[in-house]
Amino acid sequence: MATGVRPFLMFQGRAEEAMNFYVSLLPESEVLDIVRYGPEGPGAQGSVLRAAFRLKNQTVLCIDSPVKHGFDFTPSFSFWVDCDSDGEIGRLTGALTEDRAPLMPLADHGFSRRFAWVRDRYGVSWQLNLA
Repeated sequence: MATGVRPFLMFQGRAEEAMNFYVSLLPESEVLDIVRYGPEGPGAQGSVLRAAFRLKNQTVLCIDSPVKHGFDFTPSFSFWVDCDSDGEIGRLTGALTEDRAPLMPLADHGFSRRFAWVRDRYGVSWQLNLA
């Protein structure tokens, strides 16, 4: 029997940077645990063997893959964030896009009066919704 389900993000060398960025964006978020590769590898010494962080009430796991892959994140997986103000959704949209075009710009899209779908600097997608 499964004991839990959590998102798992595989980075290629930027897991800790991404994790710190994400927890800085949302209140009640924190890095929970980091285990690093040592000199014996197989990943680069000091990179993330495994880590856990919490975004609000969602625990997310991540690693720095020691293997370089020909793929990255797909927008088919995204974090959905319900925002409670125009200010919050605007701030998050700006911080996450940072000079990149959104997948869907912040606007009224019919199903939501304020919604944006963005891809951050690490390639992870976020759907931001004004609740």
